[in-house]
Amino acid sequence: MAAQAPSMAHDVTAEPAGAPQTTAGESPETSRTIQIGRALAVVIPIVLWFAPLPLERPAQKAIAVTSFMIIAWITHALDHAVTGLIGCYLFWALGVAKVEIAFGGFSSSTPWFLFGAVLFGTMAAKSGLGRRLAYLVMRGVGDTYSRLLLGLIISDFLLTFPVPSGIARVVIMAAVAIGLIEAAGVPRGSNLGRGLFIILTYTANVFDKMIIAGAAAITAQGLIAEVGHVEVLWSRWLWAFLPITGVTILIAWRLTLWFYPPEKEALAGRDEFLQAELRKMGPWSDLEKKTAILMSIAIALWMTDKVHHISPAIVALGVGLLATLPGVRVLDIGDLRKLNYLPVFFVAAAVSMSQVLVSTKALDVLTKVMFGWMEPLLGNIYSTTTVLYWTAFVYHIFLGDEVSMLSSSIPPLMSYSLSHGLQPLVIGMIWTFGSGAKIFIYQSAVLVVGYSYGYFDARDMFRMGAWLSVVEFLLLLALAPFYWPLLGIK
Repeated sequence: MAAQAPSMAHDVTAEPAGAPQTTAGESPETSRTIQIGRALAVVIPIVLWFAPLPLERPAQKAIAVTSFMIIAWITHALDHAVTGLIGCYLFWALGVAKVEIAFGGFSSSTPWFLFGAVLFGTMAAKSGLGRRLAYLVMRGVGDTYSRLLLGLIISDFLLTFPVPSGIARVVIMAAVAIGLIEAAGVPRGSNLGRGLFIILTYTANVFDKMIIAGAAAITAQGLIAEVGHVEVLWSRWLWAFLPITGVTILIAWRLTLWFYPPEKEALAGRDEFLQAELRKMGPWSDLEKKTAILMSIAIALWMTDKVHHISPAIVALGVGLLATLPGVRVLDIGDLRKLNYLPVFFVAAAVSMSQVLVSTKALDVLTKVMFGWMEPLLGNIYSTTTVLYWTAFVYHIFLGDEVSMLSSSIPPLMSYSLSHGLQPLVIGMIWTFGSGAKIFIYQSAVLVVGYSYGYFDARDMFRMGAWLSVVEFLLLLALAPFYWPLLGIK
């Protein structure tokens, strides 16, 4: 098999084994961008620190350090987590904030929700549960290309619950897709291969915004709750986007069939491949059964959080840690040692940055600069949805990494919402959903990993992303004014 599932689940982890490797050092242009970014990350904060600006000194200092973090994140001047830790240290060491505020994000629920999601992805990969579920769904949909394509998209969505990481899902589904392509006997550049890979990759990115899954949505949920002072229920988020999800699956399916008509509709060897893979896996193992039970408990608690109001972070981390206990032993100490903890540090640092901005009142300054122009355009839910969605879309093009984009924009956006009498939950959900609209590969690590397999190119991504970005906007515009108020989101 050409790809194996990774041992970790997060949106900024390593690329899958068996995929072509893509690193920053491979491109001279990328290398120049990093060097320029490193220079700007030093010069601009120093200028902001000493410039005679009409700001309170604590706010000016906080903005100077924040500029270092954002510039380094945009240009990938340093590893995202290292940048975040340096920023938190500078907030503390330079007297911008006390240590409990400078590193306050580490005591918030957001990074621990992400860590729980990482444990879930590790459980799914180690046990093989995710791969088995994908094979079972694919086997039940039929043996034509169109039905297999639909099955692939549905599997991608269903796996979002037990595998809350776009990268992990792409790797799992890529293994299935590569097997089907090889069984069909078509070359790598075929429409069949391009269609399967472009849609499994793009929908993995989109589904992570329709459900609180993956680093971006988890970060957004935490910041909306913390800065917007509003409860963000996992179940309410799910139900809010569920109608869009169903329609998106169907439209994505039809668009792929339109853009990439297959060389052969009937796929010979499909049944043999799926049956062979399931035979190799054998009957359900104890590890798969334990994993399925633990994940079912977590999903049940998440979906009923409107009743018990237990934080989704408590559920995720609690179930993840339960998996390590003697007698359960889905994960062992060796699995924990292999995890990549840097993404957790990155998200914690991003939340810390927002707390410093709030405590120094620098957030008020950034809010006026970033969102003051919006005020005349936010007259009703239709204009608000339009302006926020497409502003997030454009903003994301320039600030490529989606976690950096959300962590730097949601705090001032929440501050703007509160100061102008807008509903932070509505504003935050539209903005987060808008960040899922992408047309370039660099905008998400999920897209980079799917692209690294070599089955589609940048033009494929631009075309599919442009169409689905418009479709998602129209669906959101139809949903937010009528359906969301029924859920109490208004």
